Formats: sequence, structure tokens, C-alpha cells
Amino acid sequence: MSGGASTAGIAPLWDALGVLQFGSGGWGDELARGLSMTLLLAGSALPFGLLGGLLLGFAIHSRHAPFSEPAAAFTGVFRGIPELLTLLLVYFGGQRLLNSVSGLFGPGDRMEFNSFLAGAATLALVFAAYASEVFLGILRTMDRSSLDAARALGIGRWPSLRFILLPELFRLGLPGLSNLWLSILKQSALVSAISGGELMRAGYLAAASTGHPIFFYGIVCLVYIAITTASEALIARLHRRLNRGRAHA
Repeated sequence: MSGGASTAGIAPLWDALGVLQFGSGGWGDELARGLSMTLLLAGSALPFGLLGGLLLGFAIHSRHAPFSEPAAAFTGVFRGIPELLTLLLVYFGGQRLLNSVSGLFGPGDRMEFNSFLAGAATLALVFAAYASEVFLGILRTMDRSSLDAARALGIGRWPSLRFILLPELFRLGLPGLSNLWLSILKQSALVSAISGGELMRAGYLAAASTGHPIFFYGIVCLVYIAITTASEALIARLHRRLNRGRAHA
């Protein structure tokens, strides 16, 4: 009797493992594509979010109100509303804007603002809003002796920015920026709300189609843990590289 119960308990798990295989009979392909889409979404948002956060940080730090006030308002808006609401506004607003622009070229020319573009734009906007606070905090508190020395040596503003200020900003900001990177990796799951093809959406479709929600959501959970752990290892290595020669300073 106990053997039959054990066999009955193993059977559902074996069935679930069977539908995880690659090929036409399993969901392995879909989950792999979902993972690649998640990484592509976050990776596409990262450079734009970094650049946007840097520009916003400089703008807020500026003494000129035409720059600082709009930048502060921008970051306040996108840090103050839920990311899902931002996604929906970007998705539907972006489509409306594209429809208006394409209408200028004729009624037959229609462009689509798909879920990937909406997701990447949303993650970039959110990243930029929070990254600006990281850069702003460093700009307000960092030691400017290196910049003063460069100015005394006659080094121009652009070389000083490129070779002294920016490397120092990213070195000091790495802990905060790394947290934001891990955050947008997880926030990419929100794109499933607009039928994006990322990892969470693939896990949902697999769970709904096979009747094994705990199994597939568990697989998705493990994959997210794996990519965040790998990211943390890469960030730690980058941190050591950026801080070489400074440990005993």
C-alpha cells in the first residue's frame, strides 16, 4: 500500500519533468526563450538607464533651475508611481504616439509599439530615476581634490570628466547601481502583464497548459535565483577590479 502511494506521488513529478524537455513535446524551449528575453530586456535597459540617470544626476546637481527642476520632477514621478503603472502608461501611450506619427505618412503606414520596446523603455526609465539619486548623492559628497589637481595642472574639463569624474562616480556608485540592476532583472517579470515573452510569461503559460503550477513556478524561481547569483558574482569581480590599489589607501 505504501509502495503504491509512493509511486502515485512520483508519477506527477515525472510527468512534469517530461514536459520540461526541449522539442515539440516539452516547454524547455519556451522557458529558454523566456530567459533570453528577460536578459535582453534588462540588458537593453541598462545602458539607457545608466546614461539617463547620469544626466539627471548632473541636471539636479546643477545650479540652473531650468535644468534642475524638471529633472527633479521627472525622478519624483517615476520613483513615486508603481512600475506596473509606468509599464501600462508607456505601452499604451507609446502606441498612441506611434499611431499619431505614422498617420503623418499616410493611413496605410502603421507602426507597432510592441511589448519588448515598452518593457525595455519602462525598465530604463525606472532605472534612470533611481540611478540619478545614486549619482546625485555621490556628486554632493565626493572628494574633489582630484578635480582640483587636474584643474591646477591645466587639464581641460572634458578630459577631467572622462578620466577622473566619471570613473569615480561609477566606482563609488557601483553598490547602489548593482542593486538597481538586480531590481530591473526582477521587474522584467512585469512585462508578462502585456503578454511579453519573458521568463515569467513562459512559466505562466507552461503552468496553465500542463496543470503543474508549483513545478513550473518553482523552476522560474530557481532560474531567477541563478541569474541574480551570477550577476552578484560578476558585480563583486568588477568591484574588486575598480578598487585595485585602494584597499590600503
